[in-house]
Amino acid sequence: MEKTNEMEKKLFRKHESAWNNVNKKEVFEFAEKYKDFIYIAKTERTAAKEIIKILEETGFKDMEKETSFTEGDKIYFSHKKKSVIAAIVGKDNTKFNMVGTHLDSPRLDLKPNPVYEDTELALLQTHYYGGIKKYQWLNIELAMYGVIFTKSGEKINFNLGENENEERFIISDLLPHLGRKQLEKKGTEIVEAEQLNIFIGSIPCKEKDIKDRVKLNVMKILNERYGIIEEDFAFAEINFVPAGRPRDIGFDKSLIAGYAHDDKSCAYASLRALLDVETIPELTAVTYFADKEEIGSMGNTGAQSLIIWDFCELFIEKTKANISPKKMLSDSFVISGDVCGGLNPNFQDVHELQNAPRIGHGVVIEKYTGRGGKFSANDAHAEFLDLIRQQILQKNDITWQTGLLGKLDIGGGGTIAMYFNNE
Repeated sequence: MEKTNEMEKKLFRKHESAWNNVNKKEVFEFAEKYKDFIYIAKTERTAAKEIIKILEETGFKDMEKETSFTEGDKIYFSHKKKSVIAAIVGKDNTKFNMVGTHLDSPRLDLKPNPVYEDTELALLQTHYYGGIKKYQWLNIELAMYGVIFTKSGEKINFNLGENENEERFIISDLLPHLGRKQLEKKGTEIVEAEQLNIFIGSIPCKEKDIKDRVKLNVMKILNERYGIIEEDFAFAEINFVPAGRPRDIGFDKSLIAGYAHDDKSCAYASLRALLDVETIPELTAVTYFADKEEIGSMGNTGAQSLIIWDFCELFIEKTKANISPKKMLSDSFVISGDVCGGLNPNFQDVHELQNAPRIGHGVVIEKYTGRGGKFSANDAHAEFLDLIRQQILQKNDITWQTGLLGKLDIGGGGTIAMYFNNE
Protein backbone atom coordinates (compact mmCIF):
# COMPACT_ATOMS: atom_id res chain seq x y z
CA MET A 1 0.00 0.00 0.00
CA GLU A 2 2.82 2.36 0.87
CA LYS A 3 4.46 1.80 -2.50
CA THR A 4 1.15 2.41 -4.26
CA ASN A 5 0.69 5.71 -2.42
CA GLU A 6 4.21 6.78 -3.33
CA MET A 7 3.62 5.87 -6.97
CA GLU A 8 0.34 7.78 -6.99
CA LYS A 9 2.02 10.80 -5.45
CA LYS A 10 4.81 10.63 -8.01
CA LEU A 11 2.69 10.11 -11.13
CA PHE A 12 -0.65 11.76 -10.46
CA ARG A 13 -1.12 15.50 -10.56
CA LYS A 14 -2.07 16.92 -7.19
CA HIS A 15 -5.06 19.29 -7.20
CA GLU A 16 -5.28 21.55 -4.20
CA SER A 17 -6.77 24.82 -3.10
CA ALA A 18 -4.53 27.84 -3.48
CA TRP A 19 -5.75 28.97 -0.06
CA ASN A 20 -3.41 26.34 1.44
CA ASN A 21 -0.34 28.16 0.12
CA VAL A 22 -1.09 31.87 0.39
CA ASN A 23 -0.93 34.60 2.98
CA LYS A 24 -4.62 35.41 3.44
CA LYS A 25 -3.88 38.87 4.83
CA GLU A 26 -1.98 39.77 1.66
CA VAL A 27 -4.74 38.34 -0.53
CA PHE A 28 -7.40 40.48 1.12
CA GLU A 29 -5.21 43.59 0.99
CA PHE A 30 -4.73 43.00 -2.75
CA ALA A 31 -8.48 42.47 -3.17
CA GLU A 32 -9.34 45.77 -1.49
CA LYS A 33 -7.16 47.67 -3.94
CA TYR A 34 -8.63 45.69 -6.81
CA LYS A 35 -12.15 46.61 -5.68
CA ASP A 36 -11.17 50.28 -5.68
CA PHE A 37 -9.78 49.86 -9.20
CA ILE A 38 -12.83 48.22 -10.79
CA TYR A 39 -15.13 50.76 -9.14
CA ILE A 40 -13.27 53.55 -10.94
CA ALA A 41 -12.32 51.68 -14.13
CA LYS A 42 -15.75 50.63 -15.42
CA THR A 43 -15.21 51.61 -19.06
CA GLU A 44 -12.11 51.49 -21.23
CA ARG A 45 -11.79 55.28 -20.97
CA THR A 46 -11.92 55.39 -17.18
CA ALA A 47 -9.71 52.28 -16.95
CA ALA A 48 -7.02 53.76 -19.20
CA LYS A 49 -7.15 57.05 -17.27
CA GLU A 50 -6.79 55.29 -13.92
CA ILE A 51 -3.95 53.08 -15.17
CA ILE A 52 -2.03 56.11 -16.44
CA LYS A 53 -2.62 57.88 -13.12
CA ILE A 54 -1.22 54.89 -11.20
CA LEU A 55 1.72 54.58 -13.59
CA GLU A 56 2.68 58.24 -13.26
CA GLU A 57 2.39 58.09 -9.47
CA THR A 58 4.89 55.22 -9.47
CA GLY A 59 7.48 56.86 -11.71
CA PHE A 60 6.46 55.89 -15.26
CA LYS A 61 7.02 58.51 -17.96
CA ASP A 62 5.12 59.15 -21.20
CA MET A 63 7.52 57.69 -23.78
CA GLU A 64 6.35 60.16 -26.46
CA LYS A 65 7.59 63.03 -24.31
CA GLU A 66 10.99 61.49 -23.54
CA THR A 67 13.92 61.91 -25.93
CA SER A 68 15.59 58.64 -24.96
CA PHE A 69 15.62 55.96 -22.29
CA THR A 70 17.79 53.10 -21.15
CA GLU A 71 17.64 49.95 -19.04
CA GLY A 72 15.58 50.31 -15.88
CA ASP A 73 13.53 53.25 -17.21
CA LYS A 74 9.76 53.07 -16.67
CA ILE A 75 7.69 54.19 -19.62
CA TYR A 76 4.14 54.08 -20.99
CA PHE A 77 2.45 54.65 -24.35
CA SER A 78 -1.19 55.77 -24.52
CA HIS A 79 -3.43 55.61 -27.59
CA LYS A 80 -6.74 57.45 -28.04
CA LYS A 81 -7.26 57.42 -24.24
CA LYS A 82 -8.57 53.85 -24.53
CA SER A 83 -5.52 51.59 -24.68
CA VAL A 84 -2.20 51.70 -22.86
CA ILE A 85 1.16 49.94 -23.10
CA ALA A 86 3.54 50.18 -20.12
CA ALA A 87 7.07 48.85 -19.84
CA ILE A 88 10.25 48.64 -17.79
CA VAL A 89 13.25 48.66 -20.12
CA GLY A 90 15.27 45.50 -19.69
CA LYS A 91 18.98 44.72 -19.97
CA ASP A 92 18.19 43.23 -23.37
CA ASN A 93 16.19 45.85 -25.23
CA THR A 94 15.73 43.83 -28.42
CA LYS A 95 12.81 41.71 -27.20
CA PHE A 96 10.33 41.61 -24.36
CA ASN A 97 8.12 39.54 -22.09
CA MET A 98 4.55 40.81 -22.32
CA VAL A 99 1.17 40.20 -20.73
CA GLY A 100 -1.78 41.42 -22.80
CA THR A 101 -5.23 42.08 -21.36
CA HIS A 102 -8.25 44.15 -22.37
CA LEU A 103 -10.04 47.07 -20.72
CA ASP A 104 -13.47 46.95 -22.38
CA SER A 105 -16.41 44.95 -21.01
CA PRO A 106 -19.97 44.22 -22.19
CA ARG A 107 -22.27 47.20 -21.71
CA LEU A 108 -25.05 49.27 -23.29
CA ASP A 109 -24.22 52.07 -25.74
CA LEU A 110 -26.62 54.70 -27.03
CA LYS A 111 -27.89 54.74 -30.59
CA PRO A 112 -27.07 57.92 -32.60
CA ASN A 113 -30.63 59.25 -32.22
CA PRO A 114 -31.57 57.83 -28.82
CA VAL A 115 -33.96 60.24 -27.06
CA TYR A 116 -37.70 59.64 -27.43
CA GLU A 117 -41.00 59.76 -25.57
CA ASP A 118 -43.59 56.99 -25.35
CA THR A 119 -46.71 56.83 -23.16
CA GLU A 120 -45.56 60.01 -21.40
CA LEU A 121 -42.19 58.56 -20.42
CA ALA A 122 -38.82 59.72 -21.73
CA LEU A 123 -36.36 56.99 -22.71
CA LEU A 124 -33.03 56.34 -24.42
CA GLN A 125 -32.57 53.71 -27.12
CA THR A 126 -29.49 51.52 -26.71
CA HIS A 127 -27.33 49.12 -28.71
CA TYR A 128 -25.68 46.40 -26.65
CA TYR A 129 -21.89 46.11 -26.84
CA GLY A 130 -20.32 42.65 -26.56
CA GLY A 131 -21.95 39.43 -25.46
CA ILE A 132 -24.66 39.97 -22.85
CA LYS A 133 -27.66 38.10 -21.48
CA LYS A 134 -30.15 40.84 -22.26
CA TYR A 135 -32.60 39.92 -19.50
CA GLN A 136 -29.91 40.54 -16.88
CA TRP A 137 -29.98 44.27 -17.65
CA LEU A 138 -33.57 44.75 -16.53
CA ASN A 139 -34.39 46.38 -13.18
CA ILE A 140 -30.76 47.06 -12.21
CA GLU A 141 -29.44 50.52 -11.43
CA LEU A 142 -27.27 51.92 -14.21
CA ALA A 143 -24.63 54.65 -14.31
CA MET A 144 -23.89 56.83 -17.33
CA TYR A 145 -20.35 57.24 -18.65
CA GLY A 146 -18.76 58.66 -21.77
CA VAL A 147 -18.10 61.75 -23.82
CA ILE A 148 -20.39 64.16 -25.64
CA PHE A 149 -19.51 67.33 -27.55
CA THR A 150 -21.79 70.34 -27.71
CA LYS A 151 -22.46 71.96 -31.08
CA SER A 152 -19.89 74.63 -30.20
CA GLY A 153 -17.24 71.94 -29.64
CA GLU A 154 -17.16 71.86 -25.84
CA LYS A 155 -16.31 68.41 -24.51
CA ILE A 156 -18.48 67.03 -21.70
CA ASN A 157 -17.25 63.99 -19.75
CA PHE A 158 -19.97 61.93 -18.10
CA ASN A 159 -19.59 59.91 -14.91
CA LEU A 160 -23.10 60.04 -13.51
CA GLY A 161 -24.76 57.69 -11.06
CA GLU A 162 -21.94 56.41 -8.88
CA ASN A 163 -22.35 58.87 -6.01
CA GLU A 164 -25.26 58.36 -3.64
CA ASN A 165 -26.70 61.83 -4.30
CA GLU A 166 -26.67 61.39 -8.08
CA GLU A 167 -29.51 60.13 -10.24
CA ARG A 168 -29.32 56.62 -11.69
CA PHE A 169 -31.08 54.94 -14.57
CA ILE A 170 -33.03 51.74 -15.19
CA ILE A 171 -34.60 49.50 -17.84
CA SER A 172 -37.92 48.38 -16.39
CA ASP A 173 -39.16 44.80 -16.58
CA LEU A 174 -42.67 43.40 -16.56
CA LEU A 175 -44.17 42.75 -13.17
CA PRO A 176 -44.69 38.99 -12.48
CA HIS A 177 -48.48 39.37 -12.63
CA LEU A 178 -48.25 40.33 -16.31
CA GLY A 179 -45.23 38.27 -17.25
CA ARG A 180 -46.66 34.80 -17.89
CA LYS A 181 -46.28 34.88 -21.67
CA GLN A 182 -42.87 36.51 -21.30
CA LEU A 183 -41.64 33.63 -19.14
CA GLU A 184 -42.71 31.11 -21.77
CA LYS A 185 -40.15 32.53 -24.19
CA LYS A 186 -36.60 31.31 -24.71
CA GLY A 187 -33.96 33.08 -22.64
CA THR A 188 -32.68 34.94 -25.71
CA GLU A 189 -36.19 36.27 -26.35
CA ILE A 190 -37.37 37.20 -22.82
CA VAL A 191 -36.38 40.72 -23.69
CA GLU A 192 -35.60 41.81 -27.25
CA ALA A 193 -32.65 44.04 -28.06
CA GLU A 194 -35.00 46.84 -29.11
CA GLN A 195 -36.63 46.73 -25.67
CA LEU A 196 -33.42 47.69 -23.86
CA ASN A 197 -34.61 51.27 -23.53
CA ILE A 198 -33.44 53.26 -20.51
CA PHE A 199 -35.90 55.33 -18.45
CA ILE A 200 -34.74 58.95 -18.03
CA GLY A 201 -37.83 60.93 -17.00
CA SER A 202 -41.59 61.20 -16.50
CA ILE A 203 -42.32 64.85 -15.59
CA PRO A 204 -43.78 66.97 -18.43
CA CYS A 205 -42.66 70.50 -19.18
CA LYS A 206 -45.03 73.39 -18.44
CA GLU A 207 -45.67 74.12 -22.12
CA LYS A 208 -48.96 72.34 -22.93
CA ASP A 209 -48.95 72.78 -26.68
CA ILE A 210 -45.86 70.57 -27.11
CA LYS A 211 -46.27 66.99 -28.33
CA ASP A 212 -43.41 65.35 -26.35
CA ARG A 213 -43.60 67.29 -23.10
CA VAL A 214 -41.61 64.81 -21.00
CA LYS A 215 -38.83 64.54 -23.58
CA LEU A 216 -38.66 68.33 -23.76
CA ASN A 217 -38.40 68.62 -19.98
CA VAL A 218 -35.50 66.15 -19.93
CA MET A 219 -33.75 67.96 -22.79
CA LYS A 220 -34.21 71.29 -20.95
CA ILE A 221 -32.49 69.76 -17.90
CA LEU A 222 -29.61 68.50 -20.04
CA ASN A 223 -29.29 71.83 -21.79
CA GLU A 224 -29.33 73.87 -18.58
CA ARG A 225 -26.86 71.55 -16.86
CA TYR A 226 -24.48 70.71 -19.73
CA GLY A 227 -25.40 72.86 -22.72
CA ILE A 228 -26.50 69.78 -24.67
CA ILE A 229 -29.06 69.71 -27.49
CA GLU A 230 -30.54 66.57 -29.06
CA GLU A 231 -28.28 66.77 -32.12
CA ASP A 232 -25.19 66.34 -29.91
CA PHE A 233 -26.10 62.70 -29.18
CA ALA A 234 -25.42 61.81 -32.83
CA PHE A 235 -21.72 62.58 -32.29
CA ALA A 236 -21.40 61.25 -28.74
CA GLU A 237 -19.97 58.14 -27.12
CA ILE A 238 -22.19 57.28 -24.16
CA ASN A 239 -22.14 54.00 -22.21
CA PHE A 240 -24.38 52.62 -19.48
CA VAL A 241 -23.02 50.12 -16.95
CA PRO A 242 -24.19 48.73 -13.60
CA ALA A 243 -23.87 51.38 -10.87
CA GLY A 244 -22.38 50.95 -7.42
CA ARG A 245 -19.28 49.72 -5.65
CA PRO A 246 -18.04 46.11 -5.71
CA ARG A 247 -19.02 44.10 -2.63
CA ASP A 248 -17.62 41.13 -0.74
CA ILE A 249 -19.58 37.90 -1.14
CA GLY A 250 -19.95 35.06 1.38
CA PHE A 251 -19.51 34.91 5.14
CA ASP A 252 -15.78 34.39 4.50
CA LYS A 253 -15.71 37.29 2.00
CA SER A 254 -13.87 35.02 -0.43
CA LEU A 255 -15.51 36.34 -3.61
CA ILE A 256 -16.21 39.79 -5.05
CA ALA A 257 -19.43 40.87 -6.76
CA GLY A 258 -18.76 43.66 -9.19
CA TYR A 259 -19.10 44.72 -12.81
CA ALA A 260 -16.38 44.02 -15.41
CA HIS A 261 -14.18 41.32 -13.87
CA ASP A 262 -13.72 40.42 -17.54
CA ASP A 263 -11.15 41.63 -18.13
CA LYS A 264 -10.35 44.09 -15.34
CA SER A 265 -9.25 41.27 -13.00
CA CYS A 266 -6.45 40.33 -15.39
CA ALA A 267 -5.68 43.94 -16.31
CA TYR A 268 -5.21 44.90 -12.67
CA ALA A 269 -3.12 41.79 -11.92
CA SER A 270 -0.79 42.51 -14.85
CA LEU A 271 -0.52 46.17 -13.81
CA ARG A 272 0.42 45.19 -10.26
CA ALA A 273 2.91 42.64 -11.58
CA LEU A 274 4.71 45.39 -13.49
CA LEU A 275 4.61 47.79 -10.54
CA ASP A 276 6.07 45.11 -8.26
CA VAL A 277 9.19 44.60 -10.42
CA GLU A 278 12.05 45.53 -8.06
CA THR A 279 15.14 44.94 -10.21
CA ILE A 280 15.98 45.62 -13.84
CA PRO A 281 14.49 42.71 -15.82
CA GLU A 282 16.63 40.69 -18.22
CA LEU A 283 14.12 41.31 -21.02
CA THR A 284 11.95 44.41 -21.25
CA ALA A 285 8.80 43.79 -19.19
CA VAL A 286 5.63 44.97 -20.95
CA THR A 287 1.94 45.11 -20.09
CA TYR A 288 -0.52 45.83 -22.88
CA PHE A 289 -4.06 47.02 -22.07
CA ALA A 290 -6.21 46.77 -25.20
CA ASP A 291 -9.68 47.98 -26.15
CA LYS A 292 -12.45 46.40 -28.27
CA GLU A 293 -11.81 42.75 -27.33
CA GLU A 294 -15.51 42.19 -26.65
CA ILE A 295 -16.37 42.96 -30.30
CA GLY A 296 -13.48 41.18 -32.00
CA SER A 297 -10.56 43.54 -31.20
CA MET A 298 -11.51 45.74 -34.14
CA GLY A 299 -10.81 49.46 -34.59
CA ASN A 300 -7.71 51.55 -34.08
CA THR A 301 -7.63 50.89 -30.32
CA GLY A 302 -8.08 47.11 -30.53
CA ALA A 303 -5.49 44.37 -30.68
CA GLN A 304 -5.91 44.03 -34.44
CA SER A 305 -4.59 47.57 -34.90
CA LEU A 306 -0.96 48.65 -35.23
CA ILE A 307 -0.63 49.90 -31.64
CA ILE A 308 1.98 47.34 -30.62
CA TRP A 309 3.87 48.00 -33.86
CA ASP A 310 3.85 51.75 -33.16
CA PHE A 311 5.09 51.06 -29.64
CA CYS A 312 7.96 48.95 -30.97
CA GLU A 313 9.00 51.59 -33.51
CA LEU A 314 9.06 54.31 -30.86
CA PHE A 315 10.82 52.01 -28.39
CA ILE A 316 13.53 51.13 -30.92
CA GLU A 317 14.01 54.78 -31.88
CA LYS A 318 14.47 55.97 -28.30
CA THR A 319 16.57 53.07 -26.99
CA LYS A 320 18.71 52.90 -30.16
CA ALA A 321 18.06 49.16 -30.26
CA ASN A 322 19.65 47.50 -33.28
CA ILE A 323 16.61 45.56 -34.46
CA SER A 324 13.51 45.91 -36.64
CA PRO A 325 10.00 46.01 -35.17
CA LYS A 326 9.16 42.77 -36.99
CA LYS A 327 12.16 40.97 -35.51
CA MET A 328 11.48 42.40 -32.04
CA LEU A 329 7.92 41.12 -32.10
CA SER A 330 8.93 37.76 -33.54
CA ASP A 331 11.51 37.17 -30.79
CA SER A 332 9.28 38.26 -27.90
CA PHE A 333 7.08 36.23 -25.54
CA VAL A 334 3.43 37.10 -24.96
CA ILE A 335 0.83 35.75 -22.55
CA SER A 336 -2.80 36.74 -22.97
CA GLY A 337 -4.38 37.40 -19.59
CA ASP A 338 -8.11 36.76 -19.72
CA VAL A 339 -10.81 35.05 -17.69
CA CYS A 340 -12.07 31.47 -17.86
CA GLY A 341 -15.40 30.02 -16.71
CA GLY A 342 -15.19 28.61 -13.19
CA LEU A 343 -17.17 25.50 -12.30
CA ASN A 344 -20.64 26.50 -11.07
CA PRO A 345 -22.27 23.84 -8.85
CA ASN A 346 -25.73 24.87 -10.10
CA PHE A 347 -24.81 24.42 -13.78
CA GLN A 348 -22.27 21.62 -13.89
CA ASP A 349 -23.75 20.11 -17.07
CA VAL A 350 -22.10 22.76 -19.31
CA HIS A 351 -18.64 21.82 -18.04
CA GLU A 352 -16.46 18.83 -18.77
CA LEU A 353 -15.41 18.20 -15.18
CA GLN A 354 -11.97 16.79 -15.98
CA ASN A 355 -10.99 20.16 -17.47
CA ALA A 356 -13.24 22.59 -15.61
CA PRO A 357 -11.44 25.38 -13.68
CA ARG A 358 -12.33 25.54 -10.00
CA ILE A 359 -12.53 28.70 -7.95
CA GLY A 360 -9.68 28.88 -5.48
CA HIS A 361 -7.46 26.34 -7.24
CA GLY A 362 -5.00 28.83 -8.64
CA VAL A 363 -4.29 30.54 -11.93
CA VAL A 364 -5.79 28.83 -15.00
CA ILE A 365 -3.52 27.81 -17.86
CA GLU A 366 -5.69 27.70 -20.99
CA LYS A 367 -3.64 26.23 -23.83
CA TYR A 368 -6.11 27.13 -26.54
CA THR A 369 -9.25 29.17 -27.02
CA GLY A 370 -11.80 29.15 -29.83
CA ARG A 371 -14.83 26.93 -30.22
CA GLY A 372 -15.88 23.67 -31.91
CA GLY A 373 -12.81 22.21 -33.61
CA LYS A 374 -10.61 25.02 -32.27
CA PHE A 375 -12.17 27.46 -34.73
CA SER A 376 -10.73 30.98 -34.31
CA ALA A 377 -8.36 29.55 -31.72
CA ASN A 378 -4.97 30.51 -30.46
CA ASP A 379 -3.21 27.22 -29.65
CA ALA A 380 0.07 27.61 -27.76
CA HIS A 381 3.07 25.46 -28.71
CA ALA A 382 4.34 22.87 -26.24
CA GLU A 383 7.73 24.61 -26.14
CA PHE A 384 6.11 27.84 -24.93
CA LEU A 385 3.97 26.04 -22.37
CA ASP A 386 7.04 24.26 -21.03
CA LEU A 387 8.76 27.62 -20.66
CA ILE A 388 5.80 28.88 -18.62
CA ARG A 389 5.83 25.79 -16.41
CA GLN A 390 9.61 25.80 -15.83
CA GLN A 391 10.31 29.51 -15.56
CA ILE A 392 7.12 30.83 -13.96
CA LEU A 393 4.98 28.20 -12.25
CA GLN A 394 7.59 25.84 -10.80
CA LYS A 395 10.23 28.47 -10.18
CA ASN A 396 7.84 30.59 -8.13
CA ASP A 397 5.85 27.73 -6.55
CA ILE A 398 2.59 28.98 -8.06
CA THR A 399 -0.60 26.99 -7.60
CA TRP A 400 -2.07 26.39 -11.03
CA GLN A 401 -4.69 24.44 -12.93
CA THR A 402 -5.61 23.88 -16.55
CA GLY A 403 -8.98 24.84 -17.93
CA LEU A 404 -11.35 24.98 -20.87
CA LEU A 405 -14.32 27.28 -21.33
CA GLY A 406 -17.03 24.61 -21.19
CA LYS A 407 -17.78 21.37 -23.00
CA LEU A 408 -16.94 20.97 -26.67
CA ASP A 409 -19.68 22.34 -28.94
CA ILE A 410 -21.26 24.12 -25.95
CA GLY A 411 -18.64 26.55 -24.70
CA GLY A 412 -15.84 28.50 -26.27
CA GLY A 413 -14.34 31.94 -26.37
CA GLY A 414 -11.36 33.97 -27.43
CA THR A 415 -8.71 36.40 -26.27
CA ILE A 416 -6.42 38.92 -27.88
CA ALA A 417 -3.76 36.19 -28.15
CA MET A 418 -4.55 35.23 -31.74
CA TYR A 419 -3.74 38.71 -33.03
CA PHE A 420 -0.21 38.70 -31.67
CA ASN A 421 0.43 35.57 -33.72
CA ASN A 422 0.18 37.74 -36.80
CA GLU A 423 3.31 39.67 -35.85
